Amino acid sequence: MLADLHVGAPYKGRKSLRELVIAVNKSKPNLILLPGDFVIQGVVGGSFVTPEDAAQILKTLRAPMGVYAVLGNHDWWLDAARVASAFSQRGIPVLEDRSRLIAEGNCKLRLVGISDFWEGPHDIAKAMSDVQEGESVLAFTHNPDIFPLIPARVALTVAGHTHGGQVYLPLIGRPIVPSHYGERFAIGHKVEEGKHLYVSPGVGTSILPVRFLVPPEVTILTVSKGVP
Repeated sequence: MLADLHVGAPYKGRKSLRELVIAVNKSKPNLILLPGDFVIQGVVGGSFVTPEDAAQILKTLRAPMGVYAVLGNHDWWLDAARVASAFSQRGIPVLEDRSRLIAEGNCKLRLVGISDFWEGPHDIAKAMSDVQEGESVLAFTHNPDIFPLIPARVALTVAGHTHGGQVYLPLIGRPIVPSHYGERFAIGHKVEEGKHLYVSPGVGTSILPVRFLVPPEVTILTVSKGVP
């Protein structure tokens, strides 16, 4: 999972993105998810990179089960239709409140994309409308604040958006987390009412180009089907 790329943030330009793509491809993931915030607005020291340029680089990502995206709030603030078109025209499906049945070998699952909690319709019922009885369901979205609304039949939800707060201060915590829930969904694996969520701290930075004790992360998750 490559969350919050914010291409154009300091040290996160086109060259950095190309190197990141090469590294990800070398890890040979089965499935690659891109949960939004591909662009930046007003990051100190940054330089705007168009969604078309970012998508042109990201289209070289390779995974046998595919590469899929949803949009983040920064993508909506720029132009959601433009960003979605940039990716879809370069072969990266954008699953905004819709799903795709994907398979490789004996692994088959329903991938559900849910649009951004702040700016998108985040229509869970629409996103889940094609889910069939007995299917394993993996959901991905930008903002983890939607997690309490996710139905129990979704095996795992993955998200980004928070950047893990970008800054963690020992004994104090994360001073700023862009979430209605504070640090509850700030970073990592969460389990609530039997439902699983993983929040990636992401790759880029927003507002200020600062990270402290919250390093950027390319998230690699190993998911297996539980045995009753």
